Amino acid sequence: MLLLLSNSTNHGSAMFAHAREALARFFDGREVLFVPYAAADHEAYAAKAVSAFAEAGVSATPLPVGDPASAVQGCEAVFVGGGNSFRLLRELQRSGLTTAIPEAVAAGAHYGGASAGTNMACPTLRTTNDMPIVEPAGFAALGLLPFQINPHYLDPDPGSRHMGETRETRIAEFHEENDVPVLGLREGAWLLREQDRLTLHGHTARLFRRGAEPVEYGPGSDLGALLGG
Repeated sequence: MLLLLSNSTNHGSAMFAHAREALARFFDGREVLFVPYAAADHEAYAAKAVSAFAEAGVSATPLPVGDPASAVQGCEAVFVGGGNSFRLLRELQRSGLTTAIPEAVAAGAHYGGASAGTNMACPTLRTTNDMPIVEPAGFAALGLLPFQINPHYLDPDPGSRHMGETRETRIAEFHEENDVPVLGLREGAWLLREQDRLTLHGHTARLFRRGAEPVEYGPGSDLGALLGG
């Protein structure tokens, strides 16, 4: 079971406010371990997230510092917060969580993520928006999905004079080197995976495939075909 948010906070609202009902249904009484590694101040970020989960009626605790991989073994649920995805992946690698989290999910734990935490559910972090402020030991992520996600997806602005790459251009560059679908998940959107069913909620998304025109999807869309690769 996966719940993957494009973002943890919508403009003008509190953390997780746009997805409180989804979080409550998804975790359904399970105790959630929150992974704060994408932020520099783990303690402050975890405290903020735990409070936001409580507003959704979800009980969460920060991932223990001493032996996080052991704490994840046998856990009911884990949620990986957003921030810098390069820093996040490096810390997951260092703490043994790149192995421990997929094993826990395979054993029945529910996995939730937002932004960088959603990136981690993909095969690699190569469709992140983040600056590489640190160097992880490789780009392989948790591999809970067979396709890539670009959280916070932004559409090209035809009136913009900005000469840098648009998000669509960057995804096209990814497809120059990789033949893997990329789902551009707009802010306010999230994915819910239940066994072989994958549905889009909250907002719209744009699917990019190598050599094909992008395809738009709306809330309620069945994206289960992506689970076949």
